[in-house]
Amino acid sequence: MNIMNIAMMEEINDALDSFKEIHNLKTLVFDHVGKAFSAGVEISEHEAITVRKMLSEFHDIFLRLMGFKSPTVACVRGAALGGGSELALFCDFVLASDKAKFGQPEIKVGVFPPIATLLLPKMTTMKKAVELLLLGETISADEAHKYGLINAVIPSATFDQEFDKFLAKISQLSATVLQHAKKVIKLGLGDDFIPKLKRIEEIYLNELMKTEDANEGIRAFMEKRSPVWRDG
Repeated sequence: MNIMNIAMMEEINDALDSFKEIHNLKTLVFDHVGKAFSAGVEISEHEAITVRKMLSEFHDIFLRLMGFKSPTVACVRGAALGGGSELALFCDFVLASDKAKFGQPEIKVGVFPPIATLLLPKMTTMKKAVELLLLGETISADEAHKYGLINAVIPSATFDQEFDKFLAKISQLSATVLQHAKKVIKLGLGDDFIPKLKRIEEIYLNELMKTEDANEGIRAFMEKRSPVWRDG
């Protein structure tokens, strides 16, 4: 299920650091083996002893991607949930198979997804963003496309061929021009991403993770039982 633990996050960050030195890089693709793009972040690493390290490494991926010069592409053949959905949707392009699905189920285990809370209201309508974040329901690739979260839905039977055609379009363009165009597009998004993310981190670590319900939700998930919320 390509669940992301701290070790995997460190590897992703190391890879991103190495790729940014390739000056003629036209695109960076996040692909996957297995039925899920990623089922999210390892739940056990949300516990007090590892949560700060986990959140730091996870958010470092997005800080690196914010400054990544070349266009990024998520190739989503299956489920992209939790942190996996955040990683996919953060990419510049998202191509999904008709079997793919997306969701932020964190609320069901007593936490919230920091990146998605910052990202989704800018990507889709506020009502849909609130629905995805506060109900934690999973949506199909078709619905994700309808709400502007992804670029295309491709039949699984022809996915590889169509994805190759998409990459061929990029390969015909200038790496330098692509990088400069992306730089200008990012300027239009404003420069408040980092300070807002830091504030969200503070709320997550210093307020949310000190509540009984957040810790109960994580324990219940690992113990494979329904959570008993203290506050209703």
